[in-house]
Amino acid sequence: MDSTFSSAGAAKSKTRAIVINALFITLTLVATMFINIRLPIMGNGGLIHLGNVPLFIAAFAYGRKTGAIAGAFGMGLFDLISGWTIWAPFTFIIVGAMGFTAGLISEKMPGNKVVVHTVAIIAALVIKIVGYYFAEVILYANWVQPFGSIPGNVMQVVIAGIIVLPIAGRLKRIAGK
Repeated sequence: MDSTFSSAGAAKSKTRAIVINALFITLTLVATMFINIRLPIMGNGGLIHLGNVPLFIAAFAYGRKTGAIAGAFGMGLFDLISGWTIWAPFTFIIVGAMGFTAGLISEKMPGNKVVVHTVAIIAALVIKIVGYYFAEVILYANWVQPFGSIPGNVMQVVIAGIIVLPIAGRLKRIAGK
């Protein structure tokens, strides 16, 4: 009889994880798709969007796996359905790594959560800058041109950090209930 209850609990836990992951994939996709500004001037164009907001919330409230899944699939899907298809494999890896790293730091680093989340956001920013720089080098066969995209990438993550930092701790407490 104990195994029946434990498998029911495991199924409920698995269903909850699927629903949370699907929710954050959707939120990341929607925030990337509908809350953005196209940048024709900087680098190769690009976007400043708020897709990093739900990505960081997912990573801080639910951990590295949910952060990675939300980022990789949410922004990867955006690339596939919005005409940025060539970027999808790069986005999947880069933004998945951002979510995983932010969640990992949030889970493992001791200390004040505002400081921990700030460190996590900075680490994600470094991954974004380096990842997209090399993605552009690969796509455009140019080592100089990708530098033009860095300000937009910085702005994107900094804006998300400004939005998420004040609410991340409260959301984690709510998520834990």
